[in-house]
Amino acid sequence: MLDPEEFEETMLEISRTFMPFGKYGPQNYPPSGVPIYDLPFEYLDWFQYNGGLPKGPLGELLEIVYHIKKDGSDEAFSHFRKMNGGRTRLRKKIDKPSF
Repeated sequence: MLDPEEFEETMLEISRTFMPFGKYGPQNYPPSGVPIYDLPFEYLDWFQYNGGLPKGPLGELLEIVYHIKKDGSDEAFSHFRKMNGGRTRLRKKIDKPSF
């Protein structure tokens, strides 16, 4: 269990981390990718059942985000979203045809 100071530092690190690869990486969501706190639970869950989360610091942060979302505590990230103008739009906007 993290002490309050470690928890605060970890949450700060989560707020600054963007997905560096894959479906939600910078190639599809330029310039930096999707903030890891806005990744869908299903995407994080997919990692758990397909070889596990990445190794290293990114994997550790993703695991924390995964458990927060799994426990239904996604509101823990609401302050980050508010500071960044809202939740990251994950669906591509479809232009309506003009007639």
